[in-house]
Amino acid sequence: MNKHLQLVREHHEACSFKQAKFGEQGHVSDMECIQHQAMLMDAGGLLFYAIKSGEMTEILSGFVNLSYVALGAIAVSGNDVPENTLNWQHDGFVISIVRLMSEKISQCANGNLTAYSDTYNLCKLLTRNFLNADFDKAFQVTHNNHMKLLSAKGVSIYDEAWSYYQSELAKLPSLDDCLYE
Repeated sequence: MNKHLQLVREHHEACSFKQAKFGEQGHVSDMECIQHQAMLMDAGGLLFYAIKSGEMTEILSGFVNLSYVALGAIAVSGNDVPENTLNWQHDGFVISIVRLMSEKISQCANGNLTAYSDTYNLCKLLTRNFLNADFDKAFQVTHNNHMKLLSAKGVSIYDEAWSYYQSELAKLPSLDDCLYE
């Protein structure tokens, strides 16, 4: 099982979020697909605001949170992250990254696991190749923060109070030491 997916599944279990057992392909309802799409769009919006700000740690947080939500959709289905290779070459324009991320998020609307996987893998790729950051470490720090919020306040990123979660992003631990430069 993908190590990041395992962390997301751990979060789902901690907040009693419905997910198929790993390896048993469960059915993802249309409403669950809509819920995940809304969360992906919110997380994508936060990423785009971070890109607009130009603050590297905020962008890193945006990529990791978007990938966390994309993995959440895969976890619900009981599947593993499909292995796929994405190629990306920076053309020198930040708007290209925004367009590419928008396209990947939009492709997830059909509920196809490959689209969620592509979104996750693109976040991971851009974190490493565009930001020059440690995705694994940033993902672990972010996961630990999600679990801490859950245990301290009983708030899950999947709660109806998505706006509460967005306000909590400002309280995330610093990801400065996850950047290589």
